Amino acid sequence: MPNHPDPEKEGGIDAGQDCSPDTGLDFPPEAHARQRPLETALYVVATPIGNLRDISLRALDVLKSVDCIACEDKRVTTRLLQRYAIATRMLAYHDHNADKQGPAILSLLQQEKSVALVSDAGTPLISDPGFRLINEVVAAGFKVVPVPGPSSPIAALSVAGLPTDTFLFAGFLPPKSAARRTRLKNLAAVPATLVFLESPKRLKAALADCASVLGEERAAAVGREITKLYETFSRDSLGELAARFGEAETPKGEIVLMIGPPGAVEPDGAAIDTALRSLMADHPLKTAAAMVADAFNQPKRDIYQRALLLKQTLDERG
Repeated sequence: MPNHPDPEKEGGIDAGQDCSPDTGLDFPPEAHARQRPLETALYVVATPIGNLRDISLRALDVLKSVDCIACEDKRVTTRLLQRYAIATRMLAYHDHNADKQGPAILSLLQQEKSVALVSDAGTPLISDPGFRLINEVVAAGFKVVPVPGPSSPIAALSVAGLPTDTFLFAGFLPPKSAARRTRLKNLAAVPATLVFLESPKRLKAALADCASVLGEERAAAVGREITKLYETFSRDSLGELAARFGEAETPKGEIVLMIGPPGAVEPDGAAIDTALRSLMADHPLKTAAAMVADAFNQPKRDIYQRALLLKQTLDERG
């Protein structure tokens, strides 16, 4: 849930109507205009992760046109529906009521209804409920249709400055340090960028364990409040990030933690030196080093030391 006001998240929190078959509700003519008839299927619809304008036109069409929306929390989904004047009925579906609502959704499909599955934010099933439902729907012989869109791990990875040719999304790390360190040891040698979701309250401890287990020099990035008003990205080595966040106040908002592969980025020394020489001609050494570190996704401390050595060499040459 967001911790700061978002101008795209205005509106009430009406829980909406329930459309489970056991509520006694029938399906009268829609209160909204359908875009086009939808075939009987479960539509897995991605929704915004913060900025409500990030929803796709196709997702809006589907949400308007289905007979029912199965959502993680009706209060959250109501904000989105109200923003776009969608009056489709909702039923709550999450891990705690799956035994009851799973059969309810199957019953709707058996009545030749169409159902959309959404989570509170982002793409359903990506660390959200739905795995069990998808398998039940497929086993019952019904079609499952993806309606792609926002996903915080992908959004964060796209701007992290880490290798993206191979990456592993590993969800949330365990909350306890011992279990977390064991999990990290199991992932340490994976030749891919690691992507985690993390709680703001656990970020400091998680970064400290990551630096200890995976190595302080391993490149990493932290994305916070992605697409929201206070969106920030921090890129550095694990050691530097652990120290920085360890000294700061506990951050607010949703966190995506990304860690580069072991030894994945071999810096081009000649290119780094060329960039340093060019920037040091117009900027203070520390500023030039920081700019080059960001450009090459290298630890600032390492590039600063390299800049000092380069300056010494240049001074000796006169």
